[in-house]
Amino acid sequence: MNIKYWVGFSSIEQIDSVFIQKLYEYFGDIERAFNCSKKDLIGIEGLNVKKAETFLRIRDKIDVDKVFEDVENRGINILAFDDVRYPKMLKEIYNPPVVLYYKGDLFSCNLERTVAFVGSRRASLNGKDSIKRVINDFAGTDICIVSGLAEGIDAASHRSAIENNLKTIGVIASGFDFKYPSVNRDLYEKLENDCGAVVTEYYPTFEPIKFRFPQRNRIVTGLSYGTVVGEAALKSGALISANLTLEQGRELMCIPGSINNKNTEGVYKLLKNGATMVTSGEDVLNALRWEINSKTQTKQAKEEKSASALAYLPLLDIINIEPMGFDEIQAKTGMDTEELLKTLTMMEIEGLIEQIEGDRYKGVKG
Repeated sequence: MNIKYWVGFSSIEQIDSVFIQKLYEYFGDIERAFNCSKKDLIGIEGLNVKKAETFLRIRDKIDVDKVFEDVENRGINILAFDDVRYPKMLKEIYNPPVVLYYKGDLFSCNLERTVAFVGSRRASLNGKDSIKRVINDFAGTDICIVSGLAEGIDAASHRSAIENNLKTIGVIASGFDFKYPSVNRDLYEKLENDCGAVVTEYYPTFEPIKFRFPQRNRIVTGLSYGTVVGEAALKSGALISANLTLEQGRELMCIPGSINNKNTEGVYKLLKNGATMVTSGEDVLNALRWEINSKTQTKQAKEEKSASALAYLPLLDIINIEPMGFDEIQAKTGMDTEELLKTLTMMEIEGLIEQIEGDRYKGVKG
């Protein structure tokens, strides 16, 4: 069983996947690569000498059976680079991870229909709403949403996928001993249980150190046929993901936002440089040249929602302009308190509006 040697390699923090790949390509066998001698390493052209010496020193202290057992005892699944199930899109990028550790059902996700959604951790309400609107259009399909399980646009993307019964993959920048950020613990659990999978290249004990987040981004984009940027400042991790998308030869798409928002400056820069503008799920499908038929049940649900919307059209026309509080709505409609409360409650139940911070109501696009 050679998988334990992949795990042994990945348990060494001081080396990276480029180093491991170079050894694997040279020896053609992961067990031979792991057990190589100093003399063997001398013959490998371009190998970092310092990393080679560090590897040999730490390697001699590793019990591969134990590190493998430690992973299994945590209930973590392991997918090595030489496994036939390894995602083909990820295998094509520069510096693919040599091991994917995952929880959940990775193979319930359609890895032939993956789209990444990235953006600011401090996303505006409008930015999160825009993400939700685009992902809502995928309801009833087998599209899989990939993101980084961070706050802001990432969390909004995963939550929107779950709300629309889509599979979603969260790529994290640490080992599974950490759940970062802690505010997203519920998302971790949902993805691990029945909504997709949580994936990382890092051995369970590796901490979420700053440099690992940009490294994580190459996996988010590498797993995906295209990347949608929600909000991005001029200097942001989302722009790193955008550049990675282009380097990987994948489709780069952007959702336009308010020109007064600092977090859209990066988006408009990308759009000016040729990124595809996206305002709906259909734009994503067109950019990726995908033809996907939604399930009949979903179409019927949309028709029923449209019929409900007609009944509440006067109120929707008011609320859809901008979020507003109960008193403002009452002043514009002239409805009595009891009638308005009842109507707003029914509209919430039917998914036409939702309450947001400040006890205001806003329309749900879909």
